[in-house]
Amino acid sequence: MQALTIDAIFETAIRILIDQDQSLAVVFTRDAISLKFPTTRRLAEYLEMPHYYVLPYFAMMEEQALVTRAERVGIMTTPEGTRKILEMIAADHRKEAEELVGREVFAELLERAGRGFPLHSG
Repeated sequence: MQALTIDAIFETAIRILIDQDQSLAVVFTRDAISLKFPTTRRLAEYLEMPHYYVLPYFAMMEEQALVTRAERVGIMTTPEGTRKILEMIAADHRKEAEELVGREVFAELLERAGRGFPLHSG
C-alpha cells in the first residue's frame, strides 16, 4: 500500500478524472472556478485501500481550504484547490487535459484560476 499524502490524493483524482472518466465537471462563479472531485470511496477503490484511510486526508484538505464537501453536491475544489489541481495537470497531464477539453478551454481554465500558465507547455 502506498503512502498517502495530499499530493497523492490530488494525483489520484487527476488520474480518475482524466484517464478513467475522461470528464471534468467545472463550476464557474463570478469569483472562482471549482472542479468536482471524485468521491472518497472512488479514490480509496482506485488506491486499493480501505475507505477509512482516505478520510483523514479529506479532513486535512478541508482544513487547508483545498476542497469543500456539501450534501448532494459532492466534493468540490476551492479556489486554492482548483489552482493546485490545475497546476498539477498542467505539469504532468497537460496533453491529456488538452485532448479532453481543448487547448483553448484548458488555457482559459488556467488563466481564470489565477495562474496565467502559458498556452503551450515548454
